[in-house]
Amino acid sequence: MADSLIKLFYKDINPKKWISRYYNNSLMYLIIMLLFYHSIGIISSSIGTIIIDNSIIEYEEPNPPLSMFPVILAGPIEESLFFGIPFYAFGNNLFVLIGGIAWAMLHILNTYSIEVNQLSYANWLFVIPSLFFSLRTWISGKGWFAILGHSIWNLLFFSLSCIFQETICSYSFESEYISITLLSGILLTVVYLLMKRRMNTDQK
Repeated sequence: MADSLIKLFYKDINPKKWISRYYNNSLMYLIIMLLFYHSIGIISSSIGTIIIDNSIIEYEEPNPPLSMFPVILAGPIEESLFFGIPFYAFGNNLFVLIGGIAWAMLHILNTYSIEVNQLSYANWLFVIPSLFFSLRTWISGKGWFAILGHSIWNLLFFSLSCIFQETICSYSFESEYISITLLSGILLTVVYLLMKRRMNTDQK
């Protein structure tokens, strides 16, 4: 079993397959692919940070304050909006890729200003490989894992940032978070309804 998964893994990590379904979509395999793509993100972000620090004058990676609840809810909101809805609404990998590219590009704006020397390049470089993980997970029929993996990873990032005091952290649930909680629920409902419609269409 392990040898079989390893063989499939080597096929799947070929960049030519990065907008195709996984050869296997078992839970263990999805975890392996999650770690694979996020490892690439960490490496590209680290190398990119060194290059950017030496290329852009007076550059300092932005470090905005973080709140736990929006960080967690970003998983279902972003996955639904940029991956799940495009996939089930259009049924075309290209639309999911376009949604993923838009999602990745927005991460460069996780900053205080749109000045060149204040953009969030490291964050952007990290999520580029992640967009392929989400894309492939959705089109492999395991969108729920993309949502769960996204939220867990965000929570891990949040926890480490707080532990090492790299940013200002908040753990309280503010009244303004009610709206994004509702938005999360609405988007997940839309994804579910689109999925059911797709399943009914395929059965006809």
